[in-house]
Amino acid sequence: MSIIDGKTILVTGGTGTFGKAFTKYVFENHKPKKLIVFSRDEYKQYQMEKQFPTDKYSIRYFVGDIRDKDRLYRAFNGVDFVIHAAALKQVPACEYNPFEAVRTNVLGAQNIIDAAIDRGVEKVIAISTDKAVNPINLYGGTKMVMEKLMVAGNYYVGGKGTVFSAVRYGNVVGSRGSVIPLFRKFKEEGRKKLPITDERMTRFWIPIEDGVKLVMHALEEAVGGETFIPRIPSMKITDLARAIIPDCEFDPIGIRPGEKLHEALISEEEGEKIIKMTKDGQKMYVILPHFTGFKEKYQKYDEYEELPNDFTYKSSTNDEWLTVADINGMIKDH
Repeated sequence: MSIIDGKTILVTGGTGTFGKAFTKYVFENHKPKKLIVFSRDEYKQYQMEKQFPTDKYSIRYFVGDIRDKDRLYRAFNGVDFVIHAAALKQVPACEYNPFEAVRTNVLGAQNIIDAAIDRGVEKVIAISTDKAVNPINLYGGTKMVMEKLMVAGNYYVGGKGTVFSAVRYGNVVGSRGSVIPLFRKFKEEGRKKLPITDERMTRFWIPIEDGVKLVMHALEEAVGGETFIPRIPSMKITDLARAIIPDCEFDPIGIRPGEKLHEALISEEEGEKIIKMTKDGQKMYVILPHFTGFKEKYQKYDEYEELPNDFTYKSSTNDEWLTVADINGMIKDH
């Protein structure tokens, strides 16, 4: 029996790429009492309900915005677990609309913390991004603050017992905003020369199913304040292009404002309390919080290693890489 069997789960931003994949995984593998999709777009909920109708699944659709604390208080009634996936994610949009990004990604996270504590939610798992590590754009900055708020939320629970933790991972295969549809469009048009930001660019890449499994692991294991990070492969942007158009050429267009040549999932400054672990085949790093110590919980797992203080985890220096054939297989699967 899993931790969510017989429980009520709410997913903020539940109509997005993660929310739909999480919903599919939960109903295929578990038996929750109820799953609540919380989002502000009623049309996307209407579309999602065609795939997961309320007369067939124990699912409910709740229109609301995480900026609205009163609506969150209403939605969190009777909820056991919250997965926080709602955010403004598009980097240029956040740069152009900074106040909106702060209101959703930062103040919205604070609303979730308050509502979860006051409504007696057991656990909140927030989804972050590699762009929160040493952020250079507003999106990354707001997600970094969101992580800090979630970790610090454990200070405020008092006797309520709510646990707050986060997961952090890289680019998701097949997510909205991915460059894959653009490259496929160029292929259909017969184009051989592709616009590439920089031929040296690297990124972490994770299938959405693995992101869902990481969140499930965090839900099972979190004690409070941890950040869970998957050990995943890197890829070169040129290899991604060649996986779609094998004989393509490149037209470097330069790095856009707020974009990095390489991404990091763990910075050197975070290396003080990093452990490397494996449980049930799930390989990950865990950043432990400074305000408490519970390494003994993780020492019992299949693999356990405390890493040096200067440890970093970057897409450019990763020891695991996807080949063109690997990428091609992942694209076909998604």
